[in-house]
Amino acid sequence: MEVKHRTARSLVKKLGSVSEITRSEALAELRLMTKNDAESRLIIAEAGAIPYLAETLYSSSHDSQDNAAATLLNISISSRAPLMSTRGLLDAISHVLRHHATNSSPSAVQSSAATLYSLLVDDSYRPIIGAKRDIAYSLIEIIKRPNSPPRSIKDALKALFGIALFPLNRAGLIDLGAAGALFSLVLKDGRVGIVEDTTAVIAQIAGCEESERAFWKVSGVKVLEDLLDVGTGSSERTKENAVGALLNLLRCGGGGVMREVKEMRPGAVEGIKDVMENGTAKGKSKAIALLKAVEDGAKKWDFAVSHRAVQLCFWCWMRNVSPRNIFSS
Repeated sequence: MEVKHRTARSLVKKLGSVSEITRSEALAELRLMTKNDAESRLIIAEAGAIPYLAETLYSSSHDSQDNAAATLLNISISSRAPLMSTRGLLDAISHVLRHHATNSSPSAVQSSAATLYSLLVDDSYRPIIGAKRDIAYSLIEIIKRPNSPPRSIKDALKALFGIALFPLNRAGLIDLGAAGALFSLVLKDGRVGIVEDTTAVIAQIAGCEESERAFWKVSGVKVLEDLLDVGTGSSERTKENAVGALLNLLRCGGGGVMREVKEMRPGAVEGIKDVMENGTAKGKSKAIALLKAVEDGAKKWDFAVSHRAVQLCFWCWMRNVSPRNIFSS
């Protein structure tokens, strides 16, 4: 153990060297150590490596940036607190993500997004990271960019999912245009893994009042219907995510959502029933709740329409006006 401590202190000292070669060699060794030896991660963090690693994320050298980002990711798997307590770490990660299309290397972007996802496993960090709008904006920009590498998109989606797990972050994501970017990705990217990860984020952001209008603008309910339709061949995970999204939308939305869901075509309803019968335990419970909500909502909607019709007839009777005259041109 003492050998590990000495090695860590020696490598961290080299990170402060004026020699770029020395710094690069130390970064490469730290990356290897933190990858292969879980025990060394906390030791390296306690030796003071994190501020140096964060600073290196601003480097113009892609190799140095890659090694620093990967080392931070490795440390985050076992030791999240030292990272979150390091001043400027989130700003450094934001810098890498913000320049994903220009100066940052794709590997550093992927490692930085994956580090965020690792940190977001701790729910106490979700409001802190979610409050960094520049980070959320950059993640959304990554999934919007047509030629972003698939790995970058997947890591960005996972980070967005972690942010959206905190309910108060969802409205902010909607405000930054997450709904449009996510649904566009579903429509344009046919890769199963990407669609599954995208719909997982959609299901989370649906759980806020702001989602109803945002989903309406991009015909979100119709897209979710398509994913549920048994004829489209969506994966079970995608269908479960679509069920979760519709359920959250119904719980947080208004009458407009209920009208759309009430008019859901039979193929989509069959998809919900398929999840109810063959899904995971969590998926089954959501499908049951969604079908019940649709059924209850339809009854309430029919009652509201009937009640309105009675009111109209009474109004016409009181004024001796024929209902036909109201709707005639």
